[in-house]
Amino acid sequence: MRLTTKGRFAVTAMVDLAICGGQDPVTLASISERQKISLSYLEQLFGKLRRHKLVASVRGPGGGYRLARPGANISIADIIVAVDEPVDNTKCGGKGDCHDDQQCITHDLWMGLNDALYRYLADVNLQQLVNNQGKAKNRAEVVPVAISKRIPRTEPAPA
Repeated sequence: MRLTTKGRFAVTAMVDLAICGGQDPVTLASISERQKISLSYLEQLFGKLRRHKLVASVRGPGGGYRLARPGANISIADIIVAVDEPVDNTKCGGKGDCHDDQQCITHDLWMGLNDALYRYLADVNLQQLVNNQGKAKNRAEVVPVAISKRIPRTEPAPA
């Protein structure tokens, strides 16, 4: 898994939707204006988020998007995976044939990074980010989006 602009924008848009949504749908135009993300780019992202059942669209006057399930049930990993092709940090796509059809000497390192990144993002949910933004508004300052969690070190795989 890698973090791209697409994934970052999708997370930002989903946090905006969760903050401004509720029972009423939110238009992509309003998200675009608040977050300074191109409307056409949001349309592409929300098509993918809808196909992964993270958002639901509402047609007609007053239409837009709303979360398909509670924010506490949507992990950041869900959002990233929905909009990005699952890309990893290995050259071999995790197959282990990175160097002359053999596993390269750093394969386990990159696989461990993939796993740690995914676990971290899977442990953070949309509601946590919304709650974090509420704290920022109350203090009139920006609170970093990071959730303080340490990823435990794992022992390297035996050679």
